[in-house]
Amino acid sequence: MENHISPARSMAAPALLAALLCVAGPVTLPAGPLPLSLATLVIYLASGLLGPKGGLLTAGVYLAIGAVGLPVFSGFAGGLGQLFGPTGGYLLGYLPLAFLSGLGKGRGRVGQLLAMLAGTALLYLMGSFWYALRFGTTLWGSVVVCVLPFLPGDGVKIALALAFTPALKRALERAGRMED
Repeated sequence: MENHISPARSMAAPALLAALLCVAGPVTLPAGPLPLSLATLVIYLASGLLGPKGGLLTAGVYLAIGAVGLPVFSGFAGGLGQLFGPTGGYLLGYLPLAFLSGLGKGRGRVGQLLAMLAGTALLYLMGSFWYALRFGTTLWGSVVVCVLPFLPGDGVKIALALAFTPALKRALERAGRMED
């Protein structure tokens, strides 16, 4: 008989990861005009575990929860205004980050790393472009302020995601919350 997880059970992993994202997203460290958040770490984990569709679902649920006003964005903020504020391009950039990072699922460590780097590059581009438009700076000026200070932290988050994804996958499989 075919091993099949019900639709309700298959939604458990994205729901759990969206909840974790809602907990991690508001916790920030000041890092200039933009805060350093653990949200991208959770998106890397979700995408590595669930692939592009599951990662996209996780990020989309998180953004929807924040858009309706729950305080899940950086600094315990919420509402549509956050999506149009200085960090709006980065928040919306979580969608392509999740999708592209998820393309690395099942492609080994190097494939996962390359997918996460591609997703991060698009996140940085979207966020920097939005920031430049919002504040009338050049794209390079936005990169200097909004990307360069975050490269080391994002490198650490990618390394952590690569290290912990296999163990989390095994734990979720044992709990019957996801299938390969």
